[in-house]
Amino acid sequence: VKWSDKERAVIISIFAGLDYEDIGPKALSRCLIVYPWTQRYFGSFGNLSTPAAIMGNPKIAAHGIKVLHGLDRGVKNMDNIKDAYTELSILHSETLHVDPDNFKLLADCLTIVVAAKMGCAFTPDTQLAFQKFLAVVVSALGKQYC
Repeated sequence: VKWSDKERAVIISIFAGLDYEDIGPKALSRCLIVYPWTQRYFGSFGNLSTPAAIMGNPKIAAHGIKVLHGLDRGVKNMDNIKDAYTELSILHSETLHVDPDNFKLLADCLTIVVAAKMGCAFTPDTQLAFQKFLAVVVSALGKQYC
C-alpha cells in the first residue's frame, strides 16, 4: 500500500487526538449492538442482553480500548501493516475463530464514532485516509483466513 504524505499526516493526527477510553468502548459497543451476532465472541464478558448492559460493561469497555491500542501498531508500521498484524491474525483466526467479516463491521463502527467525535473536521479527505487505513488493517487481520 502506498501512502501519501497527506494520508500519513491525517492518520497520525487522528490517532494522536483520540481519547482511547472514550472512542474504543463506544465503537465496540456500537458494533455489538448494531450487529448482535458479533456478541458470540464475548460470551465470557458477562451481561450483553441490552444496549445499556453492553455500553455499561467494563469488560467491553476494556476490550474496546485494547482494540484501539492495537491500531497503534498499524500507525507505527504503515509501510508494513500486514506483517505487523501477523500474530493478531493468527490469534483471531486459529484460536478465537473470529469471523473476519466482523473486523470490517467494527471498522465501520469505529469510523462512525470517530466522525461523530471529530464533527466538521472529519472531512471527506479525512474519511478517505482513515477508511483506507482501516481497510488495510482489516485485510491484514484477515490474512490468515485464506
